[in-house]
Amino acid sequence: MSGWHPPLTTHRRLGAGAVLRRGASAPYRAVTVIDGEPHLVREDFGTAGPGSRAAAARPLLCLVHVTDLQLADVQSPARFEFLNRYFADPRYAEIVPVQRPQEALTAHAVGATLRTINGVRGPLTGMAPQLAVTTGDAIDNAQWNEMQAFLALFDGGLVRPGSGAPGYAGVQSPDWPDDFFWKPDGADGHDLFRREFGFPHHPGLLHRAMREFSSPGLSMPWLSCFGNHEALNQGVGVVTPDLAAALVGGSKPTALPDDFDHDRALELFTERPEAFMAGPAWQITPDPGRRPVTRREFVEAHFRPGSRPFGHGFSGQNRLDGTAYYAHDTPAARLIALDTSCAAGGASGCVDRDQARWLEARLAEVHSAYRRPDGREVRTGNADRLVILFSHHGIDTLTNTRAGAFGGSEPQLGAAGMLALLHRYRNVVLWLNGHTHTNAVRARRDPADPARGFWEVTTCSVVDWPCQARLVEIVDAGAYLSIVCTMVDHDSPAAPGPLHTGDDLASLHRELAANMPVIGAGSGRPGLAGDRNAELRIPPPFPLGRAAPG
Repeated sequence: MSGWHPPLTTHRRLGAGAVLRRGASAPYRAVTVIDGEPHLVREDFGTAGPGSRAAAARPLLCLVHVTDLQLADVQSPARFEFLNRYFADPRYAEIVPVQRPQEALTAHAVGATLRTINGVRGPLTGMAPQLAVTTGDAIDNAQWNEMQAFLALFDGGLVRPGSGAPGYAGVQSPDWPDDFFWKPDGADGHDLFRREFGFPHHPGLLHRAMREFSSPGLSMPWLSCFGNHEALNQGVGVVTPDLAAALVGGSKPTALPDDFDHDRALELFTERPEAFMAGPAWQITPDPGRRPVTRREFVEAHFRPGSRPFGHGFSGQNRLDGTAYYAHDTPAARLIALDTSCAAGGASGCVDRDQARWLEARLAEVHSAYRRPDGREVRTGNADRLVILFSHHGIDTLTNTRAGAFGGSEPQLGAAGMLALLHRYRNVVLWLNGHTHTNAVRARRDPADPARGFWEVTTCSVVDWPCQARLVEIVDAGAYLSIVCTMVDHDSPAAPGPLHTGDDLASLHRELAANMPVIGAGSGRPGLAGDRNAELRIPPPFPLGRAAPG
């Protein structure tokens, strides 16, 4: 209806509800509405301000953070879902899970998330979001057809979740030669998920999920970001020529070869993923649209007619040199996108020295003064502006040390180096990221001045429980800068209907995610209260009267 806005998690949340079915190991539960959660005021920087928000608070910026969609071509020949069988083997800890029961429905969950974002308003400011920020892993397996589905969802257009022939052919088919996967068409007890975890019977679900549908797209400008799943096979492996050929072919492996060296699993997955295609296989329909996408192609694909902003943050320089880091200015703040993916493989992140030097230059442009590495102050004569960083990886996952990342010869800048760099530039107040699929908020204090620093805000994924986005309002509250974070559930029904609509499929996606063993509703993925709906206070880095309102 006109003027209606989706409820926020301050009013009501979603959680595990009544038992619908019982499995041998765990019950399968409904998703139900539970009480909302007020904002928890966090004053980790010792902000001296009133106990409640100032009445004269001045809005500066309202944005939405959405991350880790992992839109997967669930019929791809080179996803190696069979590796889920090794979930308890520590040699595969950095590889699994490869497949999720709900992933064929993820495009519909993303569509519902975007529709919801279009209608939300900030609970403090009443503002509609002026901007949406994505932080990588929008796609799952570095494939061109996944990329096309992502852009169609966000820009608006026809979304094709499937590939190959019409319908579905993959590990969730009833005749797939492995019972480790949820098979919604199968008979009772036909697979592990139905036997052990009470998962439901939904004949025809996967064929419905693969049908094309139309997305209206986001109604606001949005910025893009490059993650490890955009760069690498299943977010870990280098896309070798042999793997690139296999991606568009018609042979899908069903198991590892008998003589596979499990002790070298991570090394082979990272450097020669085609080794995982040497075992028994099924024949499927080839599809040239599954070809791998390069970083340069990923950037170029964003320059679509009507995109807002044109290129979704990526610049003409990015198009020329194949990089994926950039600065985007709003009236209230400079937003800086980092590319933390490592071309040499591995799921963890890194920043090379070339990018670090570029970052320092972009930070200096919006600081009247900053500290040199030796602690001496440099005055620039530039006007001060607030700075918001965003990237796929956060501080604690900048641990990739593989040689040759980004093709450069210089060493990468790790977590300690990145923190040291940022603390020299006091206008940095917020860093948004994803990757861990878990909500987390951390105060990153400057060791030289613990009352200063920035907030690092990690947002959970759309693909996994709790399947949320995050609304961020930045407000000048006078004595302090207030960053108000509010989690957003997509507004499809808590309980799925007869699965005739995209809303039903989005609702079932969330219910399946909630019932996933280990990472579902009973896990720590939602974070603690202070990681979700929180008001994050920080001393203003300069007189905020000089920061223009959004």
